[in-house]
Amino acid sequence: MDRTERFYRIEQLLRERPPVPVAVFLEELEISIATFKRDLEYLRSRLNAPIVWDGAGRGYRFAASPAGPVHELPGLWFNASEIHALLTMRQLLKDLQPGLLEPHVQPLLTRLNALLQSGSHSLREVEHRVHVFHIARRSLNSRHFDLVANALLKRKRLRIRHFNRRNGETTERDVSPQRLVHYRENWYLDAWCHLRDAVRSFAVDAIETAVLLEQPASQVVNAELDRVLAVGYGIFSGEAVQWAVLRFSSKRARWVARETWHPEQKGTVEADGRYRLEIPYSDDRELLMDILRHGPEVEVLCPPALRKSVLAAIRAMHQLYEPTLDEK
Repeated sequence: MDRTERFYRIEQLLRERPPVPVAVFLEELEISIATFKRDLEYLRSRLNAPIVWDGAGRGYRFAASPAGPVHELPGLWFNASEIHALLTMRQLLKDLQPGLLEPHVQPLLTRLNALLQSGSHSLREVEHRVHVFHIARRSLNSRHFDLVANALLKRKRLRIRHFNRRNGETTERDVSPQRLVHYRENWYLDAWCHLRDAVRSFAVDAIETAVLLEQPASQVVNAELDRVLAVGYGIFSGEAVQWAVLRFSSKRARWVARETWHPEQKGTVEADGRYRLEIPYSDDRELLMDILRHGPEVEVLCPPALRKSVLAAIRAMHQLYEPTLDEK
């Protein structure tokens, strides 16, 4: 935490729970008593902060009626996660269709706009200078989403017609919703499938029809859901987990070495600058797509089955372009 951040944290503490004992400042800021005294003196003498000692409360607080010039902290804007969250929330609220929430949404938007206009930065300037792009978001039938969310919270079963993009088939099945997951700009429903007698994940945008049933939903404990769906790589998970070992070129390692592909991944920078990444997976569909987007900058070392899948995809791509190449 740099000095400017400490100043803001000191002011926040003074506004949240005055009077604030010295021990609280030292613990929250992780600084020595000497550093705290220097910060306090700077805030008082240079920034006109009306901070006084409250003998009865055994701590510091702002004076009730500050005299002299109004104090103002030096400019400090949001960190990366804060600005991303604020802009994302604002976009989601702007995209919200008129409905029951409309009277509640406008005050939220107003508050978000006020936050984004922190200090001397206007909202127009923020929108002009900071862009957050949301890509690969598929269109979603809001009526189906409402039914899914309703069944989830009411703990009722759903009868759905679901299109399986992998095999091109549509099936009708009863499911017991367990949780909704927002992943890579799209919504998925984790549920107990009564047709398969197993936990399954369904893309909500691939649900063609949905009917709320009166039967209570079967309950699956979170540990079981995580064991089946959250162990392997990506949204396509399963219980049979293997480990993929990938080696990226030294050029591509400059990016990939700082990326998180999976919470349990293991990464090693090799002597020649190449990057070795080990990740658990159970279904290779999503992993295969992420490998192929790196082209010749990555090699699958193991397992052999994943190497074969990558090779098959490369050969299919080559056949697609081969006639064009022969013409040249």
